[in-house]
Amino acid sequence: MKVLLTGFDPFGGESINPAYQAVKQLPDTIAQAQVIKLELPTSFAGSAQKLEQAMQQHQPDLVICVGQAGGRACITVEKVAINLAEARIPDNDGKQPVDEPICTDGPTAYFSNLPIKAMVQQMQQAGIPAAVSYTAGTYVCNSIFYHLMYTIEKEYPTVRGGFIHVPYESGQVIGKAANTPFMSEAMMVQGLQEAITAALCCKQESKTAMGETH
Repeated sequence: MKVLLTGFDPFGGESINPAYQAVKQLPDTIAQAQVIKLELPTSFAGSAQKLEQAMQQHQPDLVICVGQAGGRACITVEKVAINLAEARIPDNDGKQPVDEPICTDGPTAYFSNLPIKAMVQQMQQAGIPAAVSYTAGTYVCNSIFYHLMYTIEKEYPTVRGGFIHVPYESGQVIGKAANTPFMSEAMMVQGLQEAITAALCCKQESKTAMGETH
């Protein structure tokens, strides 16, 4: 088994991106699966191209992309990617799409085909704050999640894939509002390892209700 894990480079004026900082510290083997780690550019076009190349090169069985969601207090496993690029700030290539489809021939949305509730439960049982999320935003994180699921549907129907958001790392909140949530890098690494283990080992999704009222 091969697992391809990706994380983004820094964006939005930040000096680090905890997504790739955590990904690169994960072990090279998780639950007997080989782990391949890849840094993606925070670019709508560049990230999709690099991900497609890596999938073609490595032929993974499982792909999880990881991104930063500053302002969230826990690790969130994403349920749905939408076919919309709407950038409040430019990406690292200076591109700022507004109300554009990600793939003109793609559906309105894709659901992750990972056992996302089981992944959340395994993190929670390990003492890691975690939750299901029903929006990956409209920036590059959502875009790469959508591209991943589109590529799986079109070219790799047996591959499983999804997206995980991590909070700010503790050092990033210096100078931000006093109540800005954060998480230690060590906890992110542990949480991702638990989530990946569950994704590899869980054959059925949990039936626990984890929906939101608003």
